Amino acid sequence: MPCFVTPMPVSPPSTWPITMGLLKISMASSSIEFVERGHQSSWISLTKWVPPPVKMTSSIVRESIDVSRRRMDVPCLDMLQFHWWDYSNPGYLDALNHLTDLKEEGKIKTVALTNFDTERLRIILENGIPVVSNQVQHSVVDMRPQQKMAELCQLTGVKLITYGTVMGGLLSEKFLDTNLSIPFAGPPLNTPSLQKYKRMVDAWGGWSQFQVLLQTLKRIASKHGVSIPVVAVRYILDQPAVAGSMIGVRLGLAEHIQDTNAIFMLSLDEDDVNSIQEVTKKGKDLLGVIGDCGDEYRR
Repeated sequence: MPCFVTPMPVSPPSTWPITMGLLKISMASSSIEFVERGHQSSWISLTKWVPPPVKMTSSIVRESIDVSRRRMDVPCLDMLQFHWWDYSNPGYLDALNHLTDLKEEGKIKTVALTNFDTERLRIILENGIPVVSNQVQHSVVDMRPQQKMAELCQLTGVKLITYGTVMGGLLSEKFLDTNLSIPFAGPPLNTPSLQKYKRMVDAWGGWSQFQVLLQTLKRIASKHGVSIPVVAVRYILDQPAVAGSMIGVRLGLAEHIQDTNAIFMLSLDEDDVNSIQEVTKKGKDLLGVIGDCGDEYRR
């Protein structure tokens, strides 16, 4: 189960992993909605809106957001994350302009994006639409957000919220020193998330190269007395423009609370960073193989 949680700020640096207690999930064909218990007992309301790429009129946008507000029983959404499938249809600009109108009316506090690429993010900002963040896939294997998007984000103040940062669990001790080419010899890839990120590993450099990366992360983790996922998340949180990371959990089965808390305390030194980069630079350029952020969903 994917979980989104309320960020707990640390100082310095002003980045954080996103961790939470999940209280309510409501799902529909066009949105996934969360209500979260935030820091100091506050409440945060978030909805992700993924409409079909049709003509975006004011009434369509308003009715969709009103549905979310009623479901979540709030007068104002704290954040609306917007995704658009088809860039050949420029209706995403109409939708975002209408969402901005709703923001000015007090029905949405902040408008954000999910899986937009750098070119479209630039167009959106040039049209004066005040988005605050873009949620993108970003891990020690998938460094595409740092190749183009991070520079634009730093220039404009837009933040990156990352997911896939532990690659569905591949970046963990569970998969260290395993050989998936031998049937039943290693842990199963028994979730859609693991299967998805295994394909990312294959595109990046293959399982043998991935093992070198895991071994490197394990040495760093042992040095600091933490686990591989803690190092993997901390490394991404330290990247330019990254403001937070989503950490998937299975409630009641694998909530990763101890590891998540350890991320706040970890500080990677120069040797750690150089060791990771020495391995990652040997992988393929995923920007050239897959395309920019979100392109994997538009093939």
